[in-house]
Amino acid sequence: MEVFAEFLAGIDNLTHRERTEEVLNWVADKFPQLVPKIGWNQPMFTDHDTYIIGFSVAKQHLAVAPERAGMIRFTEAIEQAGYDHTNLLLRIRWDRPVDYGLLAKMIEFNIADKADCTTFWRK
Repeated sequence: MEVFAEFLAGIDNLTHRERTEEVLNWVADKFPQLVPKIGWNQPMFTDHDTYIIGFSVAKQHLAVAPERAGMIRFTEAIEQAGYDHTNLLLRIRWDRPVDYGLLAKMIEFNIADKADCTTFWRK
């Protein structure tokens, strides 16, 4: 995806770059109605100009940020998947598999929950 090319090129570790690209491509393929964009120097996806999900890269993990409501809704599933998390994001360690089923549920929840949202972030 052209919109993420510069971001991905900036990831020095080839394995981390490939994993990040795989996840971003998966989201774009699974949810073609979402708009890929860079915001706050991070890749994210939006729907009708409202935030759905974002990602960031750290030395030890890929961070997934579904907004606080998504974290609250999926805390138990995140913990069952073995992911470390905060109130705003979950961390997928580079040496762990991506739970695409959980990721899909989080995105589907945000799309449905924010269907009538007229702001970028929930209020």
